[in-house]
Amino acid sequence: MTPEEMVWRLLYRDGLMLVIDKPAGFAVHRGPKGGESLEDHFDALRFGLPRSPALAHRLDRDTSGCLVLGRHRKALASLGKLFKSGAVEKTYWAAVEGAPATDDGTIALPLGRLDETRGWWMKHDPNGQPAVTKWKVMGRSSAGNSTWLALEPVTGRTHQLRVHCAEMGWPIVGDPIYGTAPRSGGPVLHLHAREVVVPLHKNRAAIRVVAPVPPHMRAALTQCGWKGEDNAALPHETMDDVR
Repeated sequence: MTPEEMVWRLLYRDGLMLVIDKPAGFAVHRGPKGGESLEDHFDALRFGLPRSPALAHRLDRDTSGCLVLGRHRKALASLGKLFKSGAVEKTYWAAVEGAPATDDGTIALPLGRLDETRGWWMKHDPNGQPAVTKWKVMGRSSAGNSTWLALEPVTGRTHQLRVHCAEMGWPIVGDPIYGTAPRSGGPVLHLHAREVVVPLHKNRAAIRVVAPVPPHMRAALTQCGWKGEDNAALPHETMDDVR
């Protein structure tokens, strides 16, 4: 990724926080096996500050959409408290296989490690950590074999949305771990961090940022009734610095 590409992915900027449109298939930080990560390119987002911004939270490698960065240590501390307390509202869009019987609901299934040899792979475990997801049907395919969902994680467990959808019988399209996609050569995971709402500044409205639907999800969502969007209305724009 070039510096220009990284800057182009900027959705929001003020004196404390940046929000970028994370591409699917890109790890946010370098793992134990090394390799390129988004963090390697954060220097392009300093915008005059002495240090690069840093991650305020995480997204899976294969998840796209809104990723929040703090511009300095004080900002990161504030953002960290907001995420930890659940004050940050997050909405994901997903294309799933199958069709929920109702139009909305709440999933409350505790999660635990699948086993120690599988790293971050998770499973439903009655003795695991509490995990709650709210969901709403945004559209259904005419064939009834796929559905467009809006997902709101109340808790933030690893792979929570992916495991919850799979446990309900409608795995996310392109999920090779919890769904039916092959480990290689299949579709990209159809999970997108669509919107984030951050109550960062006192005495101001919360900051709402929306990431445009990525190309790999447009066909599936269109089959479920998505009418598309004018990407010019969801630009990679920035706000003036507020210091």
